Amino acid sequence: MAEITAALVMELRAKSGVGMMDCKKALQETDGDINAAIDWLRAKGLSKAAKKADRVAAEGLVAVATRDEGKGEIGAAIEFNSETDFVARNELFQNAANQFAVHGLEHGSVEDLHGAVLENGKSVQDEVTQMIATIGENMQLRRAARLAVSEGVVASYVHNAVSPGLGRIGVLVALEGEGDKAALRELGRKIAMHVAATAPLSLNTDDLDPAAIEKERAVLTEKAKEEGKPENMIDKIVEGQINKFQKDVVLSKQPFVMDPDVTIEQLVANSGKELGSSNLKLAGFVRLALGEGVEKVEGPDFAAEVASMMQG
Repeated sequence: MAEITAALVMELRAKSGVGMMDCKKALQETDGDINAAIDWLRAKGLSKAAKKADRVAAEGLVAVATRDEGKGEIGAAIEFNSETDFVARNELFQNAANQFAVHGLEHGSVEDLHGAVLENGKSVQDEVTQMIATIGENMQLRRAARLAVSEGVVASYVHNAVSPGLGRIGVLVALEGEGDKAALRELGRKIAMHVAATAPLSLNTDDLDPAAIEKERAVLTEKAKEEGKPENMIDKIVEGQINKFQKDVVLSKQPFVMDPDVTIEQLVANSGKELGSSNLKLAGFVRLALGEGVEKVEGPDFAAEVASMMQG
């Protein structure tokens, strides 16, 4: 009998949208054959979810939740996808997104969140599977992120909000340090709005993904060659452009959208002085944009298809 590994179970769950235990059972019954396991799940009454699992789910909602822990705070953001915006306007879907975000306060990764137990006794993943069967669209709890500070605030902002805490872009900003929480939260909200608008890649220059820098360097080098720049000057030209690129995509170095004369790091430093908080720092941020990175499949061009058949 084939070994039923955790990776195999995860693969079946991703393809079927069915809970972990059912996926493991299906693989055991079919000797590890993924396709046969999907058929087995369908035969056991989970077909509605399994049949829809290959459809692209790029609509839906981003949900955020925060909790005051006394001195510190926790914030969570999740992306819950559906196939259509129509389903995202469904009250059942919105309530589920809110509930998942609240449970995200206790779970640091989307994998952990899938296994979280809801008030009705079901796991999050099983709840999603049930919703697929009930509503009739593929759905996916795709991403989850959490921020926490031992002292300070985790502020949130939702862009294009359809109701409190739900929208198409969700941002969390963690400000660590002492000071009036209401004032810190307002500062955090303003920075979160800035993050929603500018989509920075990292908090600090040192945090920037080296692969992103190298990709930009390769593009700029090729561009310089295409423009006929002197070969011995290309490295120097590109390095200057890389420095500018880093300032454009690093949050702490970006000019604040509400006051471009100061950078975000200057804004935090100035605000710390005003609030009497010498240790105030921007500790982190999360930005989730709905459908980000999901490859949407375009529908068939029926006119072209008919024309091709006529010509044939």
